[in-house]
This record gives sequence, C-alpha cells and structure tokens, in this order.
Amino acid sequence: MVVLGLTGSIGMGKSTVASMFARHGALVHDADAVVHRLYGPGGAAVAVSADLVPDAVVGSGRDAHVDRGRLGKAVLGDADAMRALEAGVHPLVGAERDRFLRQACRRGVDLVVMDVPLLYETGGEKRVDAVCVVSAPDFIQARRVLARPGMTAEKLGQIRARQMPDSEKRRRADFVISTGLSKGLTWRCVGSVVRELRDCHGHIWPPR
Repeated sequence: MVVLGLTGSIGMGKSTVASMFARHGALVHDADAVVHRLYGPGGAAVAVSADLVPDAVVGSGRDAHVDRGRLGKAVLGDADAMRALEAGVHPLVGAERDRFLRQACRRGVDLVVMDVPLLYETGGEKRVDAVCVVSAPDFIQARRVLARPGMTAEKLGQIRARQMPDSEKRRRADFVISTGLSKGLTWRCVGSVVRELRDCHGHIWPPR
C-alpha cells in the first residue's frame, strides 16, 4: 500500500485536490475532519481543551464540545498555548490515523492519501511514502482566504507565520500540483500522480 501525504498552506486548494484524488480511486484520510470529530460532542479533545482554555468548551455532559472559534482566538499568537494544545491533540489525531491505515491495509487498498495541512510542520513526511504539495500564487491564496467569513489580513498573517513557506514546501515535495490555473489542468496533474504511484510499492505501511 502506498501512503501519499497531501499538504499545502491555507487557501492553496488542498481540499479540492483531495476530492480529485478520491475521484481517481484513492482512499483519502482528512486530518481536519478527524480534529473536528475530536472537538465535537464526546470527542477526546474536549477534555484537553477544557484544561487549557475552559471558556472554549460549551455545553455540558454528552453535549459538551469545543467552540473552535473561541479556542483559536485564545491560542493564535500565543506560542506556549499553541504548543500545549498541539501536545494534547496530536497524539489523539495520530491514533485515529493509525486506525485508519490498519483498516485500509486489511481492505487491500493500494493508494491512501493522508490530507494533513501541517504535514511538514509536524514531521509527518516521515510517516508517508511520498509528499504531494498543493500550491498557488500568493495573490490567489490571499484572495481565496480573505473571502472567508471573519477572515482578516492580520489573521491570515498569523496563520502564514505558523506554516512553512510555500516555496520550502515545494522544494521538499515529491510532487507539486498547481491550483492557480484551470481545474481541468489540476485534474490531469492529479491523474498523473495517481498513475505514477500505482506503479510503486509502499514501504511505510504495514510497519515492518
């Protein structure tokens, strides 16, 4: 089974590319969706967040969940709080990731795509066979992100400061897919990556 890491900075079009990989037959694991569940009612990250930012947890009992807007406002720009939160949440995400890979391996899946926004920032490139970076010009990235509700140039700057520069990600990548032109071109690039990887043998999973 080949495990491909898919990453890219905010606003680069990674979600669009992930859906294209799925349409080409790859099994996609969405790290953001996992985090969303962990912060939701009954999620294991609720207790972690309550210890660090009590005001970010709303509801009670089985309905208790994390308001990610409040949580983000509390930790964004506070390096110590961010590190503490990541130290508590990342192991939970890792356990879900490994469970997903075990199930994919048992099913005989030949290509798995791990959609991880902060892949390089968290050392995730060591846990995949190859890395694909989704990229777009800075002005397109900014236009996409600033169109989101509640987003400001200041907030975008803070997010960019936490992420590895796009140029460095592209330098390290095994594959780079551009989303700055047409969706048709992006689709063809994804197909080319899938075809190349289907001729390869993975060495990351199952662990030896």
